[in-house]
Amino acid sequence: MKKPAIAKPGLVWKPDRKGVWTPYYRVTFNNSGKRKQKLTKLDWQGDPQRLDQEYWAAKSGRHKNQQTEPKYSWKALVIEWRSDPRVQGRLSDGTKRSYRREMDSLLERNALKDVRNTTRAGMRKVHTSLAETPRKADWRLQMVSLLWEYARKKLDWPLGDNPASGIEKFGTQREYEPWPDWMVQKLHTAPQHVQDAAELILGTGQRPSAAIAMRRDAFLGETMIVHDEKTATLFETACPERLAEYIASRPKAGDYVIAKNLRQPVGYSAVEKLFRAWRADLGEQAKPYVLHGLRKLAIIQLAEAGATDAEIQAVTNQSAETVAYYRRLANRVVLSRNAQRRRTEQERNKNV
Repeated sequence: MKKPAIAKPGLVWKPDRKGVWTPYYRVTFNNSGKRKQKLTKLDWQGDPQRLDQEYWAAKSGRHKNQQTEPKYSWKALVIEWRSDPRVQGRLSDGTKRSYRREMDSLLERNALKDVRNTTRAGMRKVHTSLAETPRKADWRLQMVSLLWEYARKKLDWPLGDNPASGIEKFGTQREYEPWPDWMVQKLHTAPQHVQDAAELILGTGQRPSAAIAMRRDAFLGETMIVHDEKTATLFETACPERLAEYIASRPKAGDYVIAKNLRQPVGYSAVEKLFRAWRADLGEQAKPYVLHGLRKLAIIQLAEAGATDAEIQAVTNQSAETVAYYRRLANRVVLSRNAQRRRTEQERNKNV
């Protein structure tokens, strides 16, 4: 079997006994003066797109093969909770199903993480990242709180204060307001990190926390690799010229676009704090708008540019329902002008 002609930094191919080539992500390091390497096997299944996802997961340290299970993991905690007859005997079948669904969702990305490393700031960030689905966001707080208290009081795990306790739930929420033109035009007065975040959110159409944490090497020229936090997947999508030019114009301060230092990004909370201070300076009329509203504005801008729902989803990875909702907010005159222009072009082509 011929070695696949796919090359990436750190990607190595090794043949097995049958001559089948398998990709690995390689990290080299020095140990007591000796050069060593660690290989992470990538389950690409012959699909280049899947290989991209596996590769970027390994490069960012999130690949499943890079994880080891700590003693106090969320997986171990959920197993203990589900197997405790004192707990299960008090729950109705409907409650058990609801809890199972939400705990399975919690474990999708956190099964092998150490419960003790969960912080209040981290919980607030997760809660905010799920704000597009307020019920799911509030369920996450409830599950973490429930499991935390069980681990602390029933299992005697060495845990401190409950990190989910006291964080205000969303409850029934209205949809995010897309930013008005006047506020976008004011961005040049914002702190640089807020300007960078706004360009990333608008250009990628992704959640603020994911956009803010983008690496410079995720920009590949005409395309970019983005991280969808909801599904915990990486995918390649077209990069708009405006964003590519903006990234190229910004001085490089590290591996990340919004860099804290050479190897770490500035956190979402820090950028959001700067944004709130800037928003306050704009006056009361700016109060309804949050960073997430830029993601919704991206939908409207794409719709006004003539993009179909499927094309908007390909860019933003948002649900069909969300795209349909914000498409209705697009400027009717702009949409109708685009539609009429395409109809005129079609009529001209017929007459040629």
